[in-house]
Amino acid sequence: MPKIAKTSSLAAVLTLLLIVVTPFSAVRASVEVEQLSTPELQARYQVLIEEMRCPKCQNQNLAGSDSMVATDLRREIRRLLEEGFSDQEINEYMVARYGDFVLYRPPLQRNTVALWVAPGVFAALGLLTLIVIVARSRGGRGGRQSEVSEELSVEEQQRLAQLLSAGEQGGSKNDD
Repeated sequence: MPKIAKTSSLAAVLTLLLIVVTPFSAVRASVEVEQLSTPELQARYQVLIEEMRCPKCQNQNLAGSDSMVATDLRREIRRLLEEGFSDQEINEYMVARYGDFVLYRPPLQRNTVALWVAPGVFAALGLLTLIVIVARSRGGRGGRQSEVSEELSVEEQQRLAQLLSAGEQGGSKNDD
């Protein structure tokens, strides 16, 4: 085998191995090693990291994120707690750096009204739709057909008799 072909197949295998192994190297657990000086600070810390969103992960809080940004933010929150900052001051500090996005429950402001009002509007629209559907189905204006008499008209009975007799005649011919 020529040396170039051997080198290119080795490069292909290494590239494939790199593609397969790289995603798994990013999987790691976030273990909090540093404890705060008092159990009260530790409890406040847990509440804060549960209520703040990771700027990188977007739908994960700081407690559940393994990203480097979340690790840095957790370290920063620990530092601020140890320095005596209140929870409100820590929230203000994080919002100043990362915007309202860092909070899972952003304050009610002009730019966040849609976040607070939209769920109620959608729930009301869903309830209204459900009420209209139920009212139409009870009033007979829904998707159901109007009730039909179970008795056949004379015309329908004659047509049925013709079809049945034609079926019997056709069936006896096949049996012969």
